[in-house]
Amino acid sequence: MYRIDVDRAESIVSFALEGYIRLEEMQRFVQDLRAATDEVAGQPIKIEADLRTFRPASPEAADLIKRVQEYGLRSGVTRVAELVQNQIVALQLNRVASGSGTDKILRRFWQESAARTWLLHGDAELGVTLRG
Repeated sequence: MYRIDVDRAESIVSFALEGYIRLEEMQRFVQDLRAATDEVAGQPIKIEADLRTFRPASPEAADLIKRVQEYGLRSGVTRVAELVQNQIVALQLNRVASGSGTDKILRRFWQESAARTWLLHGDAELGVTLRG
């Protein structure tokens, strides 16, 4: 099961994936996520991904996630906040994000409020100093 919401005022696309998603449902989700991303195209887009109850995906479903992440990067996604609790899911998502290039704009959170703050204000609001 999945849900997708768009906050046009803040250019945030929020979605939740719950349980095990079969390939057919993942294909529908990817189409719907692309459409939601297109709704806020032309401005810096932020993604809030609630994956706290998501179960590890099949290799084919993981490939669909990678491709939709690549689409998001081409469409103007500048930040991705993931809410993840399962370490196996986190490992799979790390591989997918690394393969798509999304890992450079991704942060993982335990709390929805911290994720939302980062999406709206970036690292400075969280008191994070990046060294380079």
